[in-house]
Amino acid sequence: MLRPLDISQYRFLPGGAGRILFAILALLFAPGALAATGGLDLTGSVAGFIALAIFVLAYALVMAEEKLHMRKSKPVLVAAGIIWALIGWVYVQSGMPDEAEHAFRHTLLEFTELMLFLLVAMTYINAMDERRVFDALRAWMVRKGFSYRQLFWITGILAFLISPVADNLTTALLMCAVVTKVAEGDKPFINVACINIVVAANAGGAFSPFGDITTLMVWQAGLIHFTEFFDLLIPSLINYLIPAVVMSLFIKSRKPSGVKEEVELKRGARRIIALFLLTVATAVACHSVLHLPPVLGMMTGLGYLQFFGYFLRRTLPRSLEKKRRHYLRRGDDKRLSQLGSIVPFDVFNRVARAEWDTLLFFYGVVMCVGGLGFMGYLGMLSEALYTGWNATWANIALGLISAVVDNIPVMFAVLTMEPEMSHGHWLLITLTAGVGGSLLSIGSAAGVALMGQARGLYTFMGHLKWSPVIALGYIASVLAHLWLNAESFTVFN
Repeated sequence: MLRPLDISQYRFLPGGAGRILFAILALLFAPGALAATGGLDLTGSVAGFIALAIFVLAYALVMAEEKLHMRKSKPVLVAAGIIWALIGWVYVQSGMPDEAEHAFRHTLLEFTELMLFLLVAMTYINAMDERRVFDALRAWMVRKGFSYRQLFWITGILAFLISPVADNLTTALLMCAVVTKVAEGDKPFINVACINIVVAANAGGAFSPFGDITTLMVWQAGLIHFTEFFDLLIPSLINYLIPAVVMSLFIKSRKPSGVKEEVELKRGARRIIALFLLTVATAVACHSVLHLPPVLGMMTGLGYLQFFGYFLRRTLPRSLEKKRRHYLRRGDDKRLSQLGSIVPFDVFNRVARAEWDTLLFFYGVVMCVGGLGFMGYLGMLSEALYTGWNATWANIALGLISAVVDNIPVMFAVLTMEPEMSHGHWLLITLTAGVGGSLLSIGSAAGVALMGQARGLYTFMGHLKWSPVIALGYIASVLAHLWLNAESFTVFN
């Protein structure tokens, strides 16, 4: 039995203002029947329409980040607060405050697991960056004096191979740094090379739980096991190769002028790489063997890094003295002068340098979508897509939508809807949500980041010119999955 609004609190208002205000509030927050979520169906109420409008407005501000120069986390954080405040008010007035609280806590728990997982991965990536692992890789490629066409293929292939471990955003930024350093402001080449990097990084991230936030979400939900992601390897490779082959035909085979750069790895760099691989193995073992959330393994891995950081700090004076004697014997005054500027490794500095804007944006999106789902909107969307349409076409369409709307809310919406789909269809939405963002420069975190890093050289319109070719790769990858993994479409989770 729903409790009516208490209007006694409005009696202090003059004249009929109390009754008018009550009527407005009753219209605004009037709940309907029970939604598929088990809560009130607010899809037909003004409160629901306001929540939906707020989310659309917030996401429009996110998409305009490049023009507004406003961090994308700001609008979605505010939107999440307003949406859940609307939900809370409705449920308090309906005498069901506990249901809203439980729904919020459930959504928050889902985000917390993913956030801690990502935080550890970002900390390791930052630690490797601080130890100059990525600088050394870039310097090696620059010293080799590759031609533009060779550089195009090398950066693309490396982006495809590194992104399954280091995530597509970090990989794209690293490869873009190489291209812009070597190409000497050659805008046509840098634009094409950056497109190639974005496509490769997104495709490489689609067949690994660690390659993208969306694949991590699917893995943590237990819908696809760790090794089953590799069923998407060939479709992902096809998604990258088709546009890469076409674009490479338009690159002039000439060499840039050589740039000499010497980079020395800092102490412990290789051991941190090994610890990261051990952390990944621990997370996989927790999920596959112990049937515990992977975040347990990742947080344990953060402990590995903390112990190693303690070891680096304790042994730093002895290491510096050893290097000082070595440089004195060689008469290397330059290296001797650099020893005084060495800063001890601090793991908490690496945590602080995590992509907090991305993590907070992720929180805002998850809470917004979770709130709209609790209102009943995702049930409506699931009914329209997965009942009105064939699941195959629905997943392909959602992949195209992810080129305009970030793939994080798209995937979270699908996971929240929990449509009845075969194992092959869950693999399909993982693939399409991962690679669909490559169609536009704003369709993925990698593309947005590169527009900022190579500002004026890699642009929205420059990417758009190659969208038809990228679409061919998208279509081919979907067809490859439907053919190669046909048997998985008969298995239901």
